Amino acid sequence: MTTLPRGATVRRDAGIYGYERALRRHGLEPVAGVDEAGRGACAGPLVAGAAILPPGKAGIVPGLADSKLLTAASRERCYEQIVKRAVAWSVVVIPHEECDRLGMHVANVEALRRAVAKLAVAPSYVLTDGFPVDGLGAPGLAVWKGDRVAACVAAASVLAKVTRDRLMLELDEQWPEYDFKTHKGYITATHTAALEQHGPSPVHRMRFVNVRRAAGLEPLPAAVAEDG
Repeated sequence: MTTLPRGATVRRDAGIYGYERALRRHGLEPVAGVDEAGRGACAGPLVAGAAILPPGKAGIVPGLADSKLLTAASRERCYEQIVKRAVAWSVVVIPHEECDRLGMHVANVEALRRAVAKLAVAPSYVLTDGFPVDGLGAPGLAVWKGDRVAACVAAASVLAKVTRDRLMLELDEQWPEYDFKTHKGYITATHTAALEQHGPSPVHRMRFVNVRRAAGLEPLPAAVAEDG
């Protein structure tokens, strides 16, 4: 589904909880949001989160916003509140090896599906960030910048981002020369310099152009390579 149910509208000033309220008014409840973290990184896992927030004041998470717009401390506070308040929540980790095997788009879609399927409460409707995802077991809507305008998607993005950041901190302890604790495996100037100096680590994604170049490998065909 690419539009809201017939007759359902979300006012521009409805705030971050407007989508859930509009769907509940049409009998679609519970509403889940799902999002991922780490798709653009060339090292470490891909992580997807899914969340169902309760209606009313119980579902209002103080300070909730797109995880990318929050500080690390704010994300941690929101994470604690989401876990405490959610009707159901889940996190799925896709290892870097599976990202290489499937390719990032397929791995991303698979992660989102698994996160929704893992929810202890089956949703009646699912909001996704940016692009539609089939195979979720419920009708859904792709919301442009969903992690900024829909609370359940923002909650899912926080779950995914905090989980992945914690994992990257653990990987930094094993491979400190790559400074994963700072850039979390994304392609920054510092990361690029470390790749050029040390070559890829065991947790780098070998489909990425920059990783293969640092390893001295031939580039993959354009159809299967990831842009680094």
